[in-house]
Amino acid sequence: MTSLEITKQAAKFLDSKKGIDIKALQIRELSTLGDYFVLASASSVIQAKALSDAVEEGFSALGIEPRRVEGYQTGMWIVLDYYDVIIHIFSGQNRDFYGLERLWADAPQVPLELEKAE
Repeated sequence: MTSLEITKQAAKFLDSKKGIDIKALQIRELSTLGDYFVLASASSVIQAKALSDAVEEGFSALGIEPRRVEGYQTGMWIVLDYYDVIIHIFSGQNRDFYGLERLWADAPQVPLELEKAE
């Protein structure tokens, strides 16, 4: 899978567990960290862990394993590093506090085809 395909699939995994405000940013031209960030919020620590589990299990079924996972124990800000795609899952107000969207304001947003909750 390409990094863009991984990005879009990660967003779908997050959406399947009702991740909130899922966004993807293309950081390729701005950083050597990777190609894309995927951001999602959770209403609680339990949901943040469920989102993380959904991503890991979904990619594992596709034969893709993360290089590293950080923050799972506390569940406040979970980072899943899939090499060129870095997934950030925030619980509570942590997303606003850390402000990754403000820090990476120059990064183009990637269009995502997600199911719209009704």
